[in-house]
Amino acid sequence: MKPLGPLSNPHDRTRLSATSNGSANSSYPLPLSNHANSHARDTLELPTRSKRVPPIPTRSQSALTSCSSSIDLDAVSPPVSHLTPPHNRPPSLPGSRERHVPEPTLVLTPPQPTSSLIPPSSQTPSSSPTTKRQSKLSSPSSKTSLVPSEGEDLDAFHVRSTYAHLDVVGVRGDGYEEGVERTRARIRASRGSELRAEAALAGPSEKSRDLRTEELNVLSSLDRYGFFIVPSHDRLVLLPSGPLLKRLASVRAGSKSAPSHAVSVSSLPAASSPLKEQMRVAKWDRMLEVLGRDSGGNVESWGIKASKAHKLRERVYKGIPDRWRRAAWEVLMNRFSRSGRKAVEELGNHYLQGLEKPSSYDIQIDLDVPRTISGHIMFHTRYGLGQRSLFHVLHSFSLRCHECGYVQGMGPIAATLLCYFEPEKVYAALSRLHDTYNMHSIFSPGFPGLLQAIYVQERIMESKMPDVYAAFKKHMISTTSYATKWYITLFANSVPFQTQLRLWDVYLLEGEDLFSAVAISIVWVYRGISANFETILSLLSSFFVPEDDDLLLSWIERMLGDKKLRSQMARWRQDWNELVASGRDGEALL
Repeated sequence: MKPLGPLSNPHDRTRLSATSNGSANSSYPLPLSNHANSHARDTLELPTRSKRVPPIPTRSQSALTSCSSSIDLDAVSPPVSHLTPPHNRPPSLPGSRERHVPEPTLVLTPPQPTSSLIPPSSQTPSSSPTTKRQSKLSSPSSKTSLVPSEGEDLDAFHVRSTYAHLDVVGVRGDGYEEGVERTRARIRASRGSELRAEAALAGPSEKSRDLRTEELNVLSSLDRYGFFIVPSHDRLVLLPSGPLLKRLASVRAGSKSAPSHAVSVSSLPAASSPLKEQMRVAKWDRMLEVLGRDSGGNVESWGIKASKAHKLRERVYKGIPDRWRRAAWEVLMNRFSRSGRKAVEELGNHYLQGLEKPSSYDIQIDLDVPRTISGHIMFHTRYGLGQRSLFHVLHSFSLRCHECGYVQGMGPIAATLLCYFEPEKVYAALSRLHDTYNMHSIFSPGFPGLLQAIYVQERIMESKMPDVYAAFKKHMISTTSYATKWYITLFANSVPFQTQLRLWDVYLLEGEDLFSAVAISIVWVYRGISANFETILSLLSSFFVPEDDDLLLSWIERMLGDKKLRSQMARWRQDWNELVASGRDGEALL
């Protein structure tokens, strides 16, 4: 069989829409490496990393002006009502989603943006030391006045203070209504805009009132994870189970078990409870034990019973029951990072301290928040509890590592974690992913960890599927052109949410090798397809719907259970580091 011969493309080569990746026409940046320019060929052009907004004390026009100063609130329509990325778990019961905050003793007078955002008025903050007013805005975390830091960009401060103000007063119809844009549009451009913004604030009875009929209808339309059930992703492609019945081994092209063409899927499968979930709930109940409680008797930390520790790996691969996922993820991160409750508490304090500090990424984070898995009820309402929590987590995390700062791929990861943890614990989880799961190298400038993972993936392809590797090389199919978003978002925008959760279960157990294994499983399944560059690239950029999650995870378990292969993967990572150190990495990747 001739590798990659002509074959009509069954998929449109259109860009992923907002509903296909949780971010309106978003792409992920190609890593910066010499190999990207070593061949004259077609590759996907992706935007660069998020740029810092340099803090300057005075200026005539801010970084936000160019994208928002000409937008009137009357014309703003938050892109949420029609989005349905299959992500996330439902929040707590509606009506109690807003975290209780004691009534502030100070009069809230939220600061206004600079004159580039609203018509000049006597209340606009000035860069002059004699005219700058300190806002009596209480931050929900510290109860201290939130005022611009020295040299902080005033538009960035307007973003930060708006989220802090709405943490205190709340928004109306959180989860049900779309909300009103406040940071990317001129609220005072018209009297009507100002009135709508005021009406969108939560009233005194918002938390205690009964749910309206239309709100109950919304709840009844959600799947088990909290997503709206409406048409969703473009380019849905079936990941068939047949090829996964054969374990990873050296094969030639033309395998009878591999499909000869891709099969499109019209819709996502229903997010139903696994058949054996109740049985697994009972098993995890017997396997986990309480390690610590707070002063009120609530469980704060979990562990694995010593007598059951040998069953952990098997049960993780079979799928953690959703009701135990929060506890299990905490246990897995504690074991992998060799840390525990004290470390989490310290990181939680770092999160709260970060809320009081400015970040040069605040404007970019605010732009990305409303288009991050907004098909989920928790993130549906503009400035609702979910969006505010996501902003706060990304804001504080952007201050943790000055080398990484903030990149767009952090959003879907943080949002998924927010479905299971409070913001403080999400920050702690992100920190441990950064420190011990090698996500620092994934997010660092140039994305060195991404390039290393791709090098490992290509070495496995070369050793196990030499014909496929040779065909990719012949047709100049760059791995970075289709696999970048896989690694940067941890497959958050490439598979159904229930599959993503299963992969993350194993990731927290196994570490970074898991995502190389998932990438190999996709190439393995489609190794028999003969097509041209455009078709293969379009196929590998699709949204994959596994025919059987259990079979996919079983295949990955066998692959990562191969001690010889795991040893080779570790050696290939070292080889890549040596190539980088010697300057020979430019020609090492496809």
